[in-house]
Amino acid sequence: MKLAIVGATGMVGNEILKIIQEKNLAYSELILVASNKSKGKELIINNKSHFIIDLDEMLEKKPKLALFSAGSQISKIWAPKLAEIGCKVIDNSSYWRMVVDHKLIIPEINGAQLEKNDTVIANPNCSTIQLLIAIAPLHKKYKIKRIVISTYQSVTGTGKQAVDQLNNEEQGLAGEMAYPHPIYRNALPHIDDFEENGYTKEEMKMVNETHKILDKSIAITATAVRIPIEGGHCESVNITFSNDFIINDIYKTLNNTKGLKVVDDIHKNSYPMPINSKGKDDVFVGRIRRDHSEKNSLNLWIVADNLRKGAATNTVQIAEYMIKNDLL
Repeated sequence: MKLAIVGATGMVGNEILKIIQEKNLAYSELILVASNKSKGKELIINNKSHFIIDLDEMLEKKPKLALFSAGSQISKIWAPKLAEIGCKVIDNSSYWRMVVDHKLIIPEINGAQLEKNDTVIANPNCSTIQLLIAIAPLHKKYKIKRIVISTYQSVTGTGKQAVDQLNNEEQGLAGEMAYPHPIYRNALPHIDDFEENGYTKEEMKMVNETHKILDKSIAITATAVRIPIEGGHCESVNITFSNDFIINDIYKTLNNTKGLKVVDDIHKNSYPMPINSKGKDDVFVGRIRRDHSEKNSLNLWIVADNLRKGAATNTVQIAEYMIKNDLL
């Protein structure tokens, strides 16, 4: 299997390369693709030299599977070109997520929807992935009516320029700004562009993607906030169910959910934190408690490394699912 990584030198691309080595993903040839600025750069993967090539060269090599993490415009143009030559594409950008004929996949939740004729498969937004890993089993058991989400998101979700801005500001250095305001010792209630309804694209991604993957009938509102950390994204989630629950059954359900780890012992000050999620593939949930102000309601605190499960890990897991089920 010829495997192409498009956007191999970016933050998510770097994580994809780490994960395919960790998981020993089988391929006959690894094709690393990035912008012309990185063309010719050497990367060592599995103790073997690989050189970055451009998109045209990749097309000539006719990969069987391509993992994209190079932005919406690249995905818009090049994913169909690969599909035309029989290559399957798993795309990390937002471009294909809400396109009707393209599936939006979290393997633990809806991997079974994948079929052999799927050509371009979309990877959900990082915040959506960690949210749904935690709430999908609860929806199945108690039926969710409404969700209120507040996110506290790492600068790594914006990219290297944002990480550089944070580090520069911490050190008192001048540099390029990824954000319209300082991020060091600050919090910005502004992730992605604002839409006409007053919400940002990031907030609406969580609404729309949850509807597509889980259930269109769920009422959802979100506020997304950027904070000066690098370890991962955090979410404060308030859920109202149609049916009542016993809190011990909530713990039992979450403890039995694949890809999810419960970290919740307030007597030992144990709860999920981004500093502990960094580099991990699991989603972590804690501060699990009944909301006594509203009938059939629950509070959760959900944390995950946005570059791992929120992007690279989920992408590689889709690839593994397709390989295992002979869908390439």
